[in-house]
Amino acid sequence: MTPTSILILIIIYFGVLFLISHFVSKKDSGNDAFFKANKNSKWYLVAFGMIGTALSGVTFISVPGQVGSPDIQFKYFQFVLGNAIGFILIAKVLLPLYYRMNLTSIYGYIEQRLGTISYKTAASIFLISRTIGSAARLYLVVIVLQRYVFDAFGVPFWATVFGSLALIFAYTYRGGLKTIIITDTLQTVFLVSSVIFTIYFICDSLDYNIPQAFEAVKNSNYSKIFFYEDWLKSNFVVKQILGGIFVTIAMVGLDQDLMQKNLSCKNIGEAQKNMFTFTGIFVIINIFFLSVGALLYMYAEKNGISVPLDSFTGKPRTDLLFPEIAFNYLTLIPAIVFLLGLTAATFATTDSALTALTTSFCVDFLGMDKAENASNPNMVRTRHLVHIGFSGLMFLVILVIYLLNSDSVVSLIFKIASYTYGPLLGLYAFGLFMKTKTVKDKFVPIICVLAPTITFVISAYSKEIFGNYEFAEELIILNGALTFIGLMLISRKATEQTRF
Repeated sequence: MTPTSILILIIIYFGVLFLISHFVSKKDSGNDAFFKANKNSKWYLVAFGMIGTALSGVTFISVPGQVGSPDIQFKYFQFVLGNAIGFILIAKVLLPLYYRMNLTSIYGYIEQRLGTISYKTAASIFLISRTIGSAARLYLVVIVLQRYVFDAFGVPFWATVFGSLALIFAYTYRGGLKTIIITDTLQTVFLVSSVIFTIYFICDSLDYNIPQAFEAVKNSNYSKIFFYEDWLKSNFVVKQILGGIFVTIAMVGLDQDLMQKNLSCKNIGEAQKNMFTFTGIFVIINIFFLSVGALLYMYAEKNGISVPLDSFTGKPRTDLLFPEIAFNYLTLIPAIVFLLGLTAATFATTDSALTALTTSFCVDFLGMDKAENASNPNMVRTRHLVHIGFSGLMFLVILVIYLLNSDSVVSLIFKIASYTYGPLLGLYAFGLFMKTKTVKDKFVPIICVLAPTITFVISAYSKEIFGNYEFAEELIILNGALTFIGLMLISRKATEQTRF
């Protein structure tokens, strides 16, 4: 597949998104539509669209790429099982709380429970976490587009990043969440179709039918799921499942991005149906992605294909194996299918993140949900400026990641999440479980900086401190626990008004 044909396909793809954005936001581009989709979203559209947002290009490329490592293989599925438990806990515990309080920003709970400074701290943690995490996700796909498309036209990396963010901004800045609900549904169709068709095309290239492919994957050196031999290692099953539970609670249940979609449903019943449906689809689609990874490595072995080298570090980069095979070894149709899936996965995540970042800043720091601001015509213009600001910030973060990162992007994102989302976990745990206590509000930012700092030091020296113990995703539990302990140290008796 030539760079020109890939570029034409991307242009057509974004043309469809612009048409959807135009018609969806034509009648209503106000703040209520942008922030909450007028609280009129269909639960089944939200459930299906959330797949594209939750998975992203990272799952599409990095998860299959990691399967080739002997210490990883299908290890990720242990984490996915933890994710599923976390989604159920969110549906049963956090969603009822958010609906009962009729929140636009979920961090409004912290304001009423712990105080204004705690509230601003929680919102700030989200803004930092989501900006870095979404930038890392978009960075991965821009690297692929740069290597297989824009290098051929002499376009520099920074221009590819800028153009990608400009396109996302252009179709989201008016309709916001109302547009995202529809575009994410379309993009999830491309994503799910892509992974299914990719399995079919690779099986066909390997001369397998589906049952034969299942047996081949099962009997391969890539399909080990449960690692329970050494509890000190990061791939140990209990660590992965616990990490999956708490990362999900933090990165989904305490994250404005994914919760914003849930809060756009008419009522709590529909929001919970959305979460349960989403959980089932999420588990199944991740099994497909892991299977794609095993098939890719089997295909690479058969055809003598090496893992491509990173153009920046010169080291093998497993993130690039899938696009390398799709663009250079399979036929035109599989290449198109791969490109549509990758583009859909990544831009569904980034457009949703930009909308959530804008919503959080406008509501949590500018008070746009307050009654006195509802009819102010300048608020829409201010919202547009905030949207531009976060697009620019994400642009700068991607450039920094490009200069500094050489790890798999999956590892990078969960490493970031362990440090940035941990304090959110501690704040909400304190609020929910310590009903008779509140905190000395002005000290909360200090606790939320100290906890991840101590966590980083413990993680860096864990082998020396704990006898070769390696932290994995369960690092977020330590971070949240340290935050909780710190909040207990600055706690005081709560009044009736601050108990929920």
